[in-house]
Amino acid sequence: MTNRLTGNLFGASAMVLAMAIGGAAWAQDAAAPVVAAAIDTTSTGEASSGVIVLGADARQHRLVSAAGLAGLEIFDLTGARVGAVPAGEAGGLDLRYGFPIKGQPETLLVSTDKTDNSLRIFAMRNGAPVEVGARAVPLGFAVEDVCLLRNASDGGLYAVAVGDGGEIEQLLLYADAEGRVDARSARRINLPSKVKYCVADDATGQLYVSQQAVGVWRFNGDPEADAAPALVDAAGLGRISEESGSLALYDGGQGARYLIATDASSGRLFVYDHGADDAWLGAASLTGRGGAAVKEPGALQVVGASLGAGLPSGALLVTDEDAPEGANYKLVSISALTGALNLSAGTPQDARAVAAPRFPAVVAVAETAPVGSPGDAADDPAIWADPKNPANSLVIGTDKKAGLNLYDMQGRVLQHLPDGKMNNVDLREGFMLGGQPVVLVTASDRTNKAVAIYRLDTEARRLINIADGVQPTGQGDPYGQCMYRSARTGKTYVFINDSNGEKRQWELVDAGNGKVRAVRVRDFAFASQVEGCVADDASGLLFVAEEDVGLWRLSAEPDGGSAMTMVARISENPALKDDMEGVGLYDLGDGRGYVVASSQGNDSYAVFRREGDQAYLGSFIVVADGARGIDGVSETDGLDVTSRNLGPGFEHGAMVAQDGRNVLPGETQNFKYVPWKSIADALGLEVRR
Repeated sequence: MTNRLTGNLFGASAMVLAMAIGGAAWAQDAAAPVVAAAIDTTSTGEASSGVIVLGADARQHRLVSAAGLAGLEIFDLTGARVGAVPAGEAGGLDLRYGFPIKGQPETLLVSTDKTDNSLRIFAMRNGAPVEVGARAVPLGFAVEDVCLLRNASDGGLYAVAVGDGGEIEQLLLYADAEGRVDARSARRINLPSKVKYCVADDATGQLYVSQQAVGVWRFNGDPEADAAPALVDAAGLGRISEESGSLALYDGGQGARYLIATDASSGRLFVYDHGADDAWLGAASLTGRGGAAVKEPGALQVVGASLGAGLPSGALLVTDEDAPEGANYKLVSISALTGALNLSAGTPQDARAVAAPRFPAVVAVAETAPVGSPGDAADDPAIWADPKNPANSLVIGTDKKAGLNLYDMQGRVLQHLPDGKMNNVDLREGFMLGGQPVVLVTASDRTNKAVAIYRLDTEARRLINIADGVQPTGQGDPYGQCMYRSARTGKTYVFINDSNGEKRQWELVDAGNGKVRAVRVRDFAFASQVEGCVADDASGLLFVAEEDVGLWRLSAEPDGGSAMTMVARISENPALKDDMEGVGLYDLGDGRGYVVASSQGNDSYAVFRREGDQAYLGSFIVVADGARGIDGVSETDGLDVTSRNLGPGFEHGAMVAQDGRNVLPGETQNFKYVPWKSIADALGLEVRR
């Protein structure tokens, strides 16, 4: 996993774009329609960028301008200046509605301050910006612009700051209990030269940046996902003549979603089909109300709401730093712009409507130290609950490139065992070894293609290898793994599958020398790759996730045969998206409880009833907690769930899940601890009393 992108990738993308556009696109269209502004603001000393803030009615709409050393200036929509507030040397500016501060939704504005290259944070109150930032958020680079993005997956609000050196810094915004708003870095993307502007689409999660000397890039704006760069248009290779300029997005609903960009050299507006991979649609030139050409449009913003007569479908706000009468803003009718290009304005979508997250959201309250190996390394956890002192409970986690880690409930590493490529891990209490009950731990060892076997010394808080030599699996790639203790016989077993879907069961037996060996007792197979599994010791059932298919149920007993029942098929449940990976079980007692499975393809967790036919009960997501500095959980491989007391904050148990993208800031993978109580509250489930 990496959050840093290189120039070579972008150069290659530019060449692909050049070949795709073809010869006809090399020349600018000679005749572009001219669109006149409907409103000009009064001249001001400096106009770097502006936003229109929608009020309860037209009289309360305001235009807020980042006006350099004048701070933030405020205009009404007749163009008259009505006030100003200090904001350092204000440059870039953006806003979002519905940001929660002390439980109340507020309109948040974030501006850049070039005096110290920081971000300043404001809330719009009584028609004027009021600074609510806990501090000026330092960036550490020469900032050019800022744009905001509300992550559709989890509802988190991010500021994206872009810089003179090609920096693209994404920061999570959050409010503390006192109502002060702060930010934490989530990820950094680097381009090789100046990035001048950016804009983001909350609905699609797409982030657009204007790299001045290169062109317009599109990225996946979710910090928990690959950046997935795509070049929309390139200077000298596509429609852009010399330098890429500013950006805006208009949402008129299906068939009327547009990316608007300025060609800095020609002064034209370029319009792209945001709903069709940003295909180029046309160009237009702008004039002020008096007919003077807008020769070099600056920062843009679109308001997709009716702003009264002359602006029925909203407005494109254009910064005009070189206006003859002095720097000001032009409000251009969206209807006039789309009409000039024979495009539909559609139905403007209200930017004040804040979409709810796709699933109920919870947060992790603790996380482990990052694993020592880069890339896809952390995989599967197992939880041991200390019955005498729950706060001393432990978590074992695999680093499938390096071995096993033993963590405490604060996520600190107590022990690292460099024993090979351990993929999955599980444990069972009460295994009799030399006449004494021990906590038995097993893992799928891909280095030796073996069953790795350990004893958890709960007093010393150490894992001790007790395998009676290498216990070979006979498999080409031992992969997913889980354990089972039969209520019928008291025997303990381990299941390990090959990456080809073949699964085997071994009985774990006392070798008589203080060691344990594995005796193969059963083979069965799935049609494709499986990994996550969990055994219900009380009912004798085994739940297995076939990654591209769904969740299966079958007997965990060695004489149980190969008959299996589908619990949840991915293709039949829209809440599930392949791969299905980790599986865990929450025990309510008396055979009741829940089965939890990770739906890796949409970063969520599905909950099924333990008993009966395992009815689907709902899904949840784990989102970032800015105040704690713990990011959300994504691309989970393995997880474990317990209903036992794990100490303060985890009195009703927890889910521990592997985090495939450990950001805030970007680090190697780790495991996150989520209290079961918060999951139960989110989905209306029970907790173990």
